[in-house]
Amino acid sequence: MSPVNPFDDAATARVVVDDSGTLREWNEGARLLLGHPAAEVVGRPAADLLADGRHGTPPGRDDEQWSGTLALRHRDGGTVSVWVLAHRRPAPDGTPGTWLAVTPLETGPEPEEDPLIRAALTQSPCAMMIFDDRLLLRGINDAMARLVGLPSDRVRGLRATDLSGRPQNVELERQMRDVLTSGRRHDMQTRLRAVGESRAHAWNARIAPLTDPGGQVCGVCVSAHDFTEQHRARERLQLVNEASVRIGSTLDVTRTAQELADVCVPALADFVSVDLLDPREHGGEPATVVEPPVTLRRTAHRSVTAADCPPVAETGQLDVYPAGSPQAECLLSGQAIVAAEAFGDLEHWMEWDPVRLRRVKEYGVHSTMSVPLQARGTTLGVAVFTRFRRPDPFTHDDVLLAEEVSARAAVCIDNARRYSREREATLTLQRSLLPRWLPPTAAVEAASRYLPAARSGVGGDWFDVIPLSGMRVAMVVGDVVGHGIQASATMGRLRTAVRTLADIDLTPEELLTHLDDLVVRLSEESGDDRAGEVGATCLYVVYDPVSRRCSLARAGHPAPVLIPPDEAPQQLELPSGPPLGVGGLPFESAELELREGSVLALYTDGLVESRERDTDEGQARLREALAAPADSLDTACDRVLRTLLPSGSAADDVALLLARTRGLPAGQVATWDIPADPALVAPVRKQVLEQLSTWGLLEASFTAELVVSELVTNAIRYGSPPIRLRLIHDTATLICEVSDTSHTAPHLRRAKTWDEGGRGLLLVAQLTQRWGSRHTTEGKTIWAELALLDDAE
Repeated sequence: MSPVNPFDDAATARVVVDDSGTLREWNEGARLLLGHPAAEVVGRPAADLLADGRHGTPPGRDDEQWSGTLALRHRDGGTVSVWVLAHRRPAPDGTPGTWLAVTPLETGPEPEEDPLIRAALTQSPCAMMIFDDRLLLRGINDAMARLVGLPSDRVRGLRATDLSGRPQNVELERQMRDVLTSGRRHDMQTRLRAVGESRAHAWNARIAPLTDPGGQVCGVCVSAHDFTEQHRARERLQLVNEASVRIGSTLDVTRTAQELADVCVPALADFVSVDLLDPREHGGEPATVVEPPVTLRRTAHRSVTAADCPPVAETGQLDVYPAGSPQAECLLSGQAIVAAEAFGDLEHWMEWDPVRLRRVKEYGVHSTMSVPLQARGTTLGVAVFTRFRRPDPFTHDDVLLAEEVSARAAVCIDNARRYSREREATLTLQRSLLPRWLPPTAAVEAASRYLPAARSGVGGDWFDVIPLSGMRVAMVVGDVVGHGIQASATMGRLRTAVRTLADIDLTPEELLTHLDDLVVRLSEESGDDRAGEVGATCLYVVYDPVSRRCSLARAGHPAPVLIPPDEAPQQLELPSGPPLGVGGLPFESAELELREGSVLALYTDGLVESRERDTDEGQARLREALAAPADSLDTACDRVLRTLLPSGSAADDVALLLARTRGLPAGQVATWDIPADPALVAPVRKQVLEQLSTWGLLEASFTAELVVSELVTNAIRYGSPPIRLRLIHDTATLICEVSDTSHTAPHLRRAKTWDEGGRGLLLVAQLTQRWGSRHTTEGKTIWAELALLDDAE
């Protein structure tokens, strides 16, 4: 077995010399060879040991290995001529390291006389070397001698680590020691460049035990098999498989282009750049036919080391490539173009750009390959592969590999481009259908947020705040099933329907019933295609600031959260109606009284549901976020999104609407019960004028008097008692309401020239900002709104 410290093995003379030429280590074998003990020579220049008339040239500073015959000075004054093998041993910290110089003292018998060597030569047909049980080299065949670049008759007696300082030799010696111990064969694969070759080959070293007639392990045979072609084929297949997994992980064009560059560096090239045609040059679409000059935008690049080869163009930079450039020519021909220094055409392809040509020479670029990115008949751009660190140029197999990987990447880039275009169109449609601002109302102060889905595509979430008659306000949040343009379009139709139904003052449960019928019809119109089926959820809320009562109904939607003043948030318990589109099932509403300053939080399920947590946990975190005090509703909205969506993105669309309720003081409301007597209309007008004077609204008295007179007269003439008049006002609006128990609604008509009536409601419509009627459980209410600020101006 080998000694504990192989350096002290006396069968081989070993010395260590640092980069300055000073002796640092001296083993027993060196003492036996030259007679000098270690204490006499360590720390002295190694050149002192060279005898006069020496022959052979010592290694230079840039050499990694040297061998030759030297005349050395013996301690007794004589000269010893020995063959010396020296190789550099790199230091772990990156310093120049030291040199190990060795010469064998025990060479053993000649190969043809050694039965161990003769048996190995018979059993192994390839390059091989034989080591004894001390792991000293007993012999190598001619194939191995050519591989290591050393004469076979000079290396006998050395260890594997004496032949070279490469890590492969250290690992080889460790493997051979295991073989000696276990008696089992080992295989070791490595990449190694043979002496005189510029390109490394892949080798499989088979380390097998050699036994004597008694079955005892007495040596090791190492045979090397060149499997470079199989290794390269496996690497190419591995790169293609890796590309299919890593490229296209997202539907983002820039990210996909960067993934192409990342996969190919350093597996295929030392530097890869991806330049795409600028879609803005072609109306938003890549060109089907490309003609020089070509405008390309640098989308991604990757280098083995950024400091080794900084890019000529930065990401996002737009460059024009003229005819004659490899980028333009490969796009024009649709074929990959390879330029290599070895072929003498690299400068020819680069002469169109002096800056690039200077970089090519400065950083030692010797081979480039330009591959067009094409998918579905569309040209998207070009990928350029460059080598400056790897010494070998691109081969035909490399071109095929680059084309295969680029073709896969081009399909992913095209998918991302199409998705980005559809997403942008959907977002544009979605934003156009959502309210750009929330209307100011006397009933609530509101703030909202909308966040489109990050991965699954824009969906059909929506929200709205709708002013109603009598200072009331409706708030709605909904969610259409599905994603994409169809979901956004359906959302727009439902939002419009809600606004239309809200204008006729339907109760929440009645509005959801009509909305459910609409969704059923939309689903029937979609035909048999399941992708076209329509479904949605909705929450509809009506709040009256005069009575401070709130009516709510929901169709399969999450219940809102109520935050009363100075109290903890609570999830409201509401009847859970079925989602819209089921049809035939009734909806129920709930009614509650809200204190002034209460906050209602309406939201879609994308806010509280995710893969990381269930709905209950999400709602608990929502209540926790709403419990913290906030300066404003906008601040509260931002905190909710940060708490529940810390990454800033969501798997599903998110709509959030916060509304703080206001109460209308009793002093801003006046009510009169009107007897059904036309003669009493004049006293009613007088009472109205006195109330307007009390409110300081005399500037609106003329219009208000006409409107009240017409509405009260109509109620007395066509309605049913009891009749009630109510005036409501805030800073900007005065509302006149007349209620009776008749369910017959009035309507506008065009009076003819000689008609004595029929002009009352037309007059009301002309004098007021808006007017309308709403049905109640007792009958109906006719109302009209007057804009106070306009009158005051």
